[in-house]
Formats: sequence, structure tokens, C-alpha cells
Amino acid sequence: MNKKHLVKSTGVIGLGTAVSRILGFARDIVIANFFGTGLAAQAFFVAFRIPNSLRDLVGEGAANAAIVPVLTGYKARGEKKEFLRISKVLFNISFVSLSALTLIGIIISPLIVRLVAPGFIREPSTLALTIQLNRTIFPYLVLIGLTAYTMGILNTERHFAAPAFGPCLLNMALILAGIWLCPKIGVMGLAIGVLVGGILQLALNMAVMYRKGFAVDFREGFRHPAVKKIGLLLVPRVFGSAIYQINIFIDTMLASLSWIVGSGGVAALYYANRLIQFPLAIFGLALAQAALPKMSHEFSTSDMTRLKDTLSFSLRMTFLIMIPASIGLAVLGTPIIRILFQRGEFTDYSVYITNSVLFFYAFGLCAYGGIKLLVTCFYSMHDTTTPVKTALISVILNVALNLILMWPMKIGGLALATSISATVNFLMLYYILKKRIGRLGTKETVNSFIRVLLAGIVMGVVLKIISAKTACVPGILLSMTAGAFTFIAAAFIFRVKELDKVFAWASKRR
Repeated sequence: MNKKHLVKSTGVIGLGTAVSRILGFARDIVIANFFGTGLAAQAFFVAFRIPNSLRDLVGEGAANAAIVPVLTGYKARGEKKEFLRISKVLFNISFVSLSALTLIGIIISPLIVRLVAPGFIREPSTLALTIQLNRTIFPYLVLIGLTAYTMGILNTERHFAAPAFGPCLLNMALILAGIWLCPKIGVMGLAIGVLVGGILQLALNMAVMYRKGFAVDFREGFRHPAVKKIGLLLVPRVFGSAIYQINIFIDTMLASLSWIVGSGGVAALYYANRLIQFPLAIFGLALAQAALPKMSHEFSTSDMTRLKDTLSFSLRMTFLIMIPASIGLAVLGTPIIRILFQRGEFTDYSVYITNSVLFFYAFGLCAYGGIKLLVTCFYSMHDTTTPVKTALISVILNVALNLILMWPMKIGGLALATSISATVNFLMLYYILKKRIGRLGTKETVNSFIRVLLAGIVMGVVLKIISAKTACVPGILLSMTAGAFTFIAAAFIFRVKELDKVFAWASKRR
């Protein structure tokens, strides 16, 4: 897969992610309208976050860190029969382990909720509702964990469409549940929507796998030599993901302390994170997902020159998108939040606290995208240990900064701490990778970063001027359009080469 195919795969994933994120915003608009940043919303976000975090721990972590690199090796050697056999064994192991975790999670939900959101202990009704929602939603772990497994298989086959568009089904299920069920049974309607969405996602991926010759077969058992290799890669990845999830849980714990950071903190973190995830998922995560099979192949064939070239190119493309996105979100945060969410129970106070989080999250957007690419590079080299070490340092730093900044800056301090610790994590990963595999084109990357940043600053000034009196949909669209044209013009003035490559690729597509 050359750069052209990498861009094409990224485009497919990005398109699916874009549609999913747009539907996700529609979903969040529905939730915000019915529940705002009130107690029911906070209960749902905490209840949904627990199995969702475990999904990354045992599901997507396996797909990204272990399954793709190992199966790519079998595929490169033409061992199709073993490839299929391993996929069946992995399904069996995934199903049994996820089912066991789900059962345990349902039983100990009261303990988990008290640990994750200790601030709810002071509010018995909110605590009871969160526990009830968490127990209802927990089976989603089996569904989405198996979906992540199927995503790993399909990505190894370089089929990205179904996994990319699958989340759309979850969002559609939640939208319909919000409209039809929530007026009748309250927030419990969202929990039902989560389960229905999980079933639809898994069904979509399984249908594609069957067409490609894959099948579920419990007679294959739970043993295969490749499983041990995947397990060895997975264990440190699980620890790394656990560290990341601990970081999220700590933020949630501190955000639930309303007497320190203010009420509605958990919901504000959720809504702001949704906005930050839009550019990150559409391009940053999509590029990393598409790059993993490519870099895994380059490493397995010992083509380190191409691997480094792929990483450098991917980083520069990430900065080209993330810098203007972060500046745009920081400048236009308040009007965007008002237009998207302010209706029903989502008040002026909800807008204020959500924008406070979004503004400081925006400072770390480039680091978030960069970390995903660097970690993907380590995974492609079968190294899942190094990202764990840097993540641990990052979490310690984040906790320390949280405790320092949450008092004077309230909920915004938690977001700023996250951005600072993410930036430090990115720099550590880059330094270690450079020491390990040699020059990564740092001079070219830094030069591109500075030029894009200058173009972004010019765009930010224009956005600030135009949006000063903007509070409507046409005004925001006008501001965004003007900002995009300003950034492109400034990028040409500052000679951003990566933009030339994008336009050259687009012209060839015609």
C-alpha cells in the first residue's frame, strides 16, 4: 500500500467517521435537549463510559496492537488457511472473555460507580440511577468488543468501509431511542438504544466477514501458536490502555466533585470531548488506522526507510489538519456550542462550562493526533511496551496538574492538564522512536509545523473578527468558509508543501 492507497484508505475511513460524527452530533443534540448537563445526563455518561472504556481495554486495543500486525505477517506469507483458523480461535476467546467480564461488571456495578464517580455518593438518587443504567448497558461490552475484533480482521484484509460506517448505526439507534423512548421512559431509553446499536454494528461487520470466507466455529477451540504471540503483544497494550482509561476515570472522578469544579462537570467534559473528537477521528485516527497495515508490512519486510517516510508524511498531514481545527474550535467554541446544543435543558451555564473545557482541550489536539500515529508505529514494530511507559508518566503528570489547576480554573483546569500531559507524551514518544530507528525527518516536520501554525494564526485572527457578532447557523457557516479560504491562502503564502500534495492528489482523482 503506497501513499496513494494510504490517502485513499484514510479517505474511506474519514468519510465513514465523518458521517458517524455528524450523526453523533445529532445524537448529542437530542440528549442535550432532553437532559442538558443535569443529573440524568451525568448518570448516563458515567454509566456508558464504564463498558466503553473496557471496550478499548480488551477490544480495540487487541485489534490495533496485536491482531493486525500478527495476521498481516500470515497474510504476507500467503498462509490463508491458517489466517482463517486464527480468526475463528480469536473469536472464541473474545466471546468467552468478554462475556465473563460483562457478568462480573453487572454484579459489581455499585462498587464501580462509586469508584468512578465518588461525587455521586452525596446524591443517592443520581447514584442509584447510574448503577441501574450501568447494569443495563454492560452487555454492550460483548457486542462492541466483538465488533472491534471483526474490525481487526477486516483491517488486515484492508477492508475499511464497514468498520468505518458501523458506528453510524449506533448513533442512529440512539437518536431514535432519544426521540421515541426517552419521552416515555426517560434516560433508560438511551441505554436500550446503546444495546440495539451494538447489535447492528456487530451484524454489519460479521456480514462482511462471512462474504470474505470467515465463519464462527467453536470447534476450533481456543489454541493456536499465533494466539500466544498476540497475547504477548496484547498484555503490555492492555496495561497501556488501562493507564489511559485510568486517566479518563480520574478526570471523571474529579469532574464529579461539584463543590470544587462546579456542577455539570462530567457532562461538560463529555460534550467538549465530542467536539474535539470530530477532527481527531475523521482524520487523525483514520490516518493511524490506515497506516497500521502499511507500517506493519514495511516493518515485516525490513523496509525501514519506507516506514520512516510513511510516519513523517503522516505526521505532517496530521498537523496540516489539526492546527487549523484546534484554532477554529478555540475561537468559535461558544457559538458552535450554542448552535449545536443550547435548547431545552442545555442552559447558558451549560454553554459556559462546556466552552471552558473545549478551549483548553483544543491546545492538545495536535498532540492527540500525533500520539496515535507514533503509538501505531510502535505497534507495527511489535513494541507495545514503550507506549505504556510514556503513558504512565503522562498520567502521573496529568493527575498532578489536575490537582493544581482544578482549584483556580475549575473544570477548565482538568482540560488544560490533559492537553499539557498529552503534549509531553507526544514528545517522549517521538524522542524514543528517533533514538531507536534513526532520523525521522525532524527538520522537515518542524518546518512544516511552523508554516502551518503561522497560516493557522492568520486564519484565527480572521475568524475572531468575522465571528465577533456571530450567533446563528449562517453566520457560523460564513465564518468557517472564510476561515478555510484564509487558511488555504495563507498556507500558499507560507509555502506549506503538504497542501500542494493534497491538491495534486485531488486533481489526479478527477
